[in-house]
Amino acid sequence: QVQLVESGGGLVQAGGSLRLSCLVSGDTFDNYAVGWFRQAPGKEREGVSCISNSDGETYYKSDVKGRFTVSSDISQNTVYLQMNFLKPEDPAIYYCAGPLSSYSGPYFCQMFWPNKADHWGQGTQVTVSS
Repeated sequence: QVQLVESGGGLVQAGGSLRLSCLVSGDTFDNYAVGWFRQAPGKEREGVSCISNSDGETYYKSDVKGRFTVSSDISQNTVYLQMNFLKPEDPAIYYCAGPLSSYSGPYFCQMFWPNKADHWGQGTQVTVSS
């Protein structure tokens, strides 16, 4: 069973930075894919970024491109979301999520993110003060 555990959320001033981590266990990490999602109160969940470990391809929501960077550390089974220049519209609970198994990893970001994921982390709160 795939498990994803986020960490790294917190409170930061507008313009500041945070790095979220997503530890993945239970499957072949280097063929897995991980998407980052967020949900703010009263808003629908949205996809923020996605990384496919099999080929290193990354994907971003348009309004975070250039500010957020997704990366993967194969040795740590961990995906990171580096968030810079945080804005007042970025606060939300951030989740990492992925496909049912690494078999789907190579095409998860292109075919399913940001609309669908099978395994979800518990979420981590990001708060931005103005």
